Amino acid sequence: MKIQIINGPNLNLLGIREPSIYGNISIEDYIKDLREIYSIVDIDYFQSNVEGELINKLHEVGFTYDGIILNAGGYTHTSVAIADAIAAIKTPVVEVHISNIYAREDYRHVSLTGKNCKGVLTGFGVKGYRLALESLLINS
Repeated sequence: MKIQIINGPNLNLLGIREPSIYGNISIEDYIKDLREIYSIVDIDYFQSNVEGELINKLHEVGFTYDGIILNAGGYTHTSVAIADAIAAIKTPVVEVHISNIYAREDYRHVSLTGKNCKGVLTGFGVKGYRLALESLLINS
């Protein structure tokens, strides 16, 4: 099974960025742990602060991978283009948010991308990536 994790803007700073909201673990360390726990799954990781690069990655893997875990960061609330890219591909996408977007600023309560995803996980910290992976494994 092949799973692509895609992270959007500022998520390269996990572990150092606002640890009270996003935690103290780097995404690289967390992905390493996931790969060890799920050694039978091929887990690829991609991060970009650029909207078009996220869309290109969705297009690239969206017809060949078994699942995509997407944390589009701030683009979740603003990007019709990423929402359209998710709708255009066949690979199921699970949206993940480390913080509870509904407990934050009002503008974060709307996910333009979520309606095109298989499911949305919000507020479980980095463990949301594992929950998303589990959901893809169970439903494969």
